[in-house]
Amino acid sequence: MTAMQLDRIHHVAIICADYAVSKRFYTEVLGLRVIAENYRAARDSYKLDLALPDGSQIELFSFPDAPARPTRPEAQGLRHLSFEVRDVQAAADELTVQGIAVEPLCTDEYTGRRFTFFADPDGLPLELYEAS
Repeated sequence: MTAMQLDRIHHVAIICADYAVSKRFYTEVLGLRVIAENYRAARDSYKLDLALPDGSQIELFSFPDAPARPTRPEAQGLRHLSFEVRDVQAAADELTVQGIAVEPLCTDEYTGRRFTFFADPDGLPLELYEAS
């Protein structure tokens, strides 16, 4: 039996607590482009499709009374979402200027690349990882 061939990640889905705050964060702070925005009245829910420059996407959902993430960052399930950047220090500085707390830069012991963590408005751990 041959293994399935996956080409790339198409999208990551995120459920937020405050849609307006998260929409602003992902579009204005992180600069993701809006592909589509839909309000689903039957679910009292928004679905916002956002694009990264490489074509991968984030689906931002709002659901009434969604439970909070149990712990950060070591809960079972998705640990964090990482974005590749050309210069991690410059990207971290941009976030800091906008009032977003960024952890001190670290160096990956295996690749030698620099990285840092920050959080979205709901505390979802996000990473900036420097390209080779």
